Amino acid sequence: MTQSTLSQQLARLEDAIGQTLVDRDARPVRPSAAGERLLGYARRILTLQQEATAALSNPAGTTSVHIGLPEDIFSRTMARLFGDFSKRHREIRLDVSAGLSRDLTRRYRGGEFDIVVVKEPTPSTDCRASFPEAMGWFESKDAPKAWPDPVPLVTFPLGGLYRETMFERIERERGRWYVAFSGSSLNNVLAAVEGGLGITLLPSAATLGRHVRPCILFRGEAAIMVSIYAWENTGPIAELTEQIGTVLSERSGHPGRS
Repeated sequence: MTQSTLSQQLARLEDAIGQTLVDRDARPVRPSAAGERLLGYARRILTLQQEATAALSNPAGTTSVHIGLPEDIFSRTMARLFGDFSKRHREIRLDVSAGLSRDLTRRYRGGEFDIVVVKEPTPSTDCRASFPEAMGWFESKDAPKAWPDPVPLVTFPLGGLYRETMFERIERERGRWYVAFSGSSLNNVLAAVEGGLGITLLPSAATLGRHVRPCILFRGEAAIMVSIYAWENTGPIAELTEQIGTVLSERSGHPGRS
C-alpha cells in the first residue's frame, strides 16, 4: 500500500470510530491510547480469521452419520470399530445413540438415523442382515430355591421389548407376577437381579461375568433377532454397515441372514 492510501484508510477508520488512533506529532508516529486498544481487538480478529480459514479448509467432521443401537450391542469391540472407521474417514463424524429397540426403530423410520441396529421378533424385509440372539431367564446366584407367588420381576421401562415378552410368557403359563424393579439401563436391571429383587428375561450374552444364573422357573425361551437397517447401500455407510454386521455375526456365532 502507498503512504497516501494508508493515510486515507486510517482517516476513514478514525472518522468511523470518532477517535484519533495515532499520535501524528510523535517521531516516529505511534498509536494513541485508543489506537493501542484497537490494535488488541484487531489482532484477535485476525487470529479468529485464521482459525476459521483453517477449520473450514479441514474436511474432518464435515459429514455426520447417525447410528442407533441397543445398549448391550455397544460393546468394546463395537466402540473400536467406530474408532477405526473415524480414523480412516476423517471427513465423517459418527453420532451414536443407545436406546430401546422400538424407539430406535421409530426414529429410524422417521429419518433420524442413517444406520440402526434393533432387536425384534421378526426382521422386516428391508433389513440388511439379521442374527439370532439366545434369550434366557435369570436370577441372582444367591436367589432362594423357590420364588414366592406372585413372582417378582425386574424389567425395563414401558415399551421395552423384553418386558412384554415376560408378561406374556408368565400369563400364558397361568402364573402371577408383579414388577419389583423397573430399570432404565441394562446395568440397572442386572444390578437389581444380582441383588435378588426378582427374575428377568435377557440375552444370554448380556449376563456373562455377572452374578446371575439361569432361572429354572422358565426355560426354552425363543431367540430374538438382531437386525441391521441402513438407508444407503453404497459408499462409507455401506462399508460401516458391513463391518457392524461382522461384529454382530461374531457376537452371535451365526452367519447373518440377508
